[in-house]
Parts: sequence; structure tokens; C-alpha cells
Amino acid sequence: MIVITGAEGFIGSCLVAHLNELGYYDLVLVDDFSAGNRAKNLENKQYREKINRKDFFVWMQKNENLIQFVFHIGAKTDTTEKDESIFKELNLDFSKMLWNYCVEFGLPLVYASSAATYGDGSFGYDDEESALGQLKPMNPYGISKNEFDKWVLLQPQKPFFWAGLKFFNVYGPNEYHKGRMASVILHAFQQVNEAGKITLFKSHRAEYADGEQKRDFIYVKDLTDVCIFFMHDRKHSGLYNLGTGSARTWNDLAAAIFNAMNKEVAISYIDIPEDIRNTYQYFTCANMQKLRNAGYSRPFTDIEAGIEDYVRNYLEPHLYW
Repeated sequence: MIVITGAEGFIGSCLVAHLNELGYYDLVLVDDFSAGNRAKNLENKQYREKINRKDFFVWMQKNENLIQFVFHIGAKTDTTEKDESIFKELNLDFSKMLWNYCVEFGLPLVYASSAATYGDGSFGYDDEESALGQLKPMNPYGISKNEFDKWVLLQPQKPFFWAGLKFFNVYGPNEYHKGRMASVILHAFQQVNEAGKITLFKSHRAEYADGEQKRDFIYVKDLTDVCIFFMHDRKHSGLYNLGTGSARTWNDLAAAIFNAMNKEVAISYIDIPEDIRNTYQYFTCANMQKLRNAGYSRPFTDIEAGIEDYVRNYLEPHLYW
């Protein structure tokens, strides 16, 4: 039995889809299932049962002998949310309790951390655990993820295998419900259909031209593949970056979308909204050597191939994975 928290969300539901494709159906899905706009993410997927997040720990105590692996993907991920109490409840307190139960019951655990822990990147993007204390995340979400990572490393007792994965810019199917927090690919696809062009943020730094800000974009299918790699390969516990190791510009991304849609490139630029301007990241790029050293050798999908698959097989026919 495999437990997946956040199973109705974007990444969690894609992990369910990937596990199903590989023949895993004995899945227990944990989430707050009251948000009706995400229900389609789990349509046509096979699993044992769904457990409401608030009932999960009672269920876990009764069924711990059946659980073989835990994927903790669930979290509050809104980078514009300012209420720190929400992050304390969902990203810290819940995660700590789950960690402690995994220790008590001897369960292996993979959990979702975030590249938001790196802040503006002043200290680089190396996933060395000794550097956590100097990182300065720029929003409550990033702070909550970094605080949990630091807490994990201080624990005298740990699961016999654990991995915290620092997700970089993830895109792909099953994010229709995310609204403002959906990937730029989804928003840009909608813009092209509605207005024939893509709007990107201007640069407010002299060293970057408009649209030349760079991010490490990772296709969700690659991300779930790494998760499953760790389910099988339980040799090297620790924190790991999960990007591609390649930074690409927003202009590159926009061009890939137009190409996937067989349309001419048309880009306009607007100011970054003031509420996020001071915390906007101009460059992210994961150092992936640690994951490679752990034995993961598959190549990552570049944005041209990833966007082509996403646009043509999911966005245009409005399908889910």
C-alpha cells in the first residue's frame, strides 16, 4: 500500500497517474476533498480509498502495518499568501506529525520541499544540507518549506529512508484548478487562444532584458519519475534538488508554446505586479549533481518537448493525465 498526500492536487494526481501506468493500484489518497474544482484530477484513476486529511492520522495508526511507502506531496503552495498560521498548520505541523509517525512505524518517506527555499538565489542553488541555515526565502511559503527542512535535519530519529525533494518550476497536466498559481504555460496557452499573443513580465533589473529572466522548468512527468525512483532506490537519504539543471528564459518558453500551437510568435511585456515585485526570482537553476550521484541517470525533458506534449496531448483536447 502506497500513501499519497495532496493526491487531488496537481503534482499528487500526476503521481497517482504515473503509479497507475506502472501497475500500482493499492493507493491510499489523502487530501481535503471538499474543493470540487479538483475532482476531475482523479477521474478514471485506480486506488484503494480516499482519506480526508483531518482523518488521516487516526486512519494511519489503525493501518500502519499495511503501508509500504509514503509520498507527502500535500502542502499550502500559494506563494502570495501572507497568513503564516496557514503555513504553520499545513506545511509544518502536519508534516512534523507525519514524519514522527513514519519514524514510529518504520515507514520510508519522500516529501515535497521547494526551490522557494533558495530565496533570490544569493547563496546559489546547491542542495547541500549544511547551507540551509543561511538561506533566506522571500515569502511565507518558502520560509515554511525551509523551516521543515531544517527541522528534519535536527531530528535525532529519522525514517530508515527519507528524501526531501526541492521542486523547481513544475508544469504539466492536471493544473487547471490552480488559477493564478498555475504555470505560465497554462496561462500563456489561454492567452494565445483568446488574444493571439503571450504577455510576459518586463524586467525591473538592468542586467536582464524583458523576458530574459531564467528559470529551471521541470515537466511533471520527470518529477514523478524521480519520486518513483526513490520508492525503489532507498540507499541515500537526504535533501535533493528536483529541477533539470538547465535554466531557460521566459522568451524561450513562449516560443515553445507558439511552436506547439503552430502559431507565429507574438509577445508583449507588462510590469511585474507590485505585490510580488520585491520577491520575484530572476534566475533559478538546480544543481543536479547530488541526484545524479544517488543513481538517477535518466535525461530530463527540455521545455520544447515537454511543452509540446503538454499542449498537444492535454491542453488542446482539455484532457487530464
